[in-house]
Amino acid sequence: MKKSPTNYAFIDSQNLNMGIKALKWNLDFKKFHKYLEEKYLVKRAYIFIGYMPENQELYTKLQEFGYILIFKPVLQTKDGKVKGNCDAELVLQAMIDYKEYRKAIIVTSDGDFHCLVDHLYKEDKLERVLSPHRRYCSILLKKSAKEKIYYMDNLKKKLSYEKKKHR
Repeated sequence: MKKSPTNYAFIDSQNLNMGIKALKWNLDFKKFHKYLEEKYLVKRAYIFIGYMPENQELYTKLQEFGYILIFKPVLQTKDGKVKGNCDAELVLQAMIDYKEYRKAIIVTSDGDFHCLVDHLYKEDKLERVLSPHRRYCSILLKKSAKEKIYYMDNLKKKLSYEKKKHR
């Protein structure tokens, strides 16, 4: 019996959220997880996210949908903005799990990941870069991913969140 491929997704949550919001739609994370499983044969989907206690309900839901959450403590700047950059955690996890997955799906538009994407591409370990927003996608990322980049603006009909209407 042939073993099915084991692919992992590494999701930059802040970049995904901001990119989809800029497109003026909301991502349905349950549909997105199913999409990753069916389209890319993802067996493990990590979300890298800043931890804020008031978002516990969101974290619980994401885990119920099947995501593995990797948290980073957030800091509040003097002007009140919240900062919780998870780039290093995503790269580290991709390398920790390197021998466990056949291919990686990286979900981001952030050029800070170009070195990871470039390495995965050269080692034939990159399945796809899913960029949340074509216009804001880093040129470095586009160059590293080459033909393996795909833009999520084409996925609105398939992955947008629709509030249930009450009768």
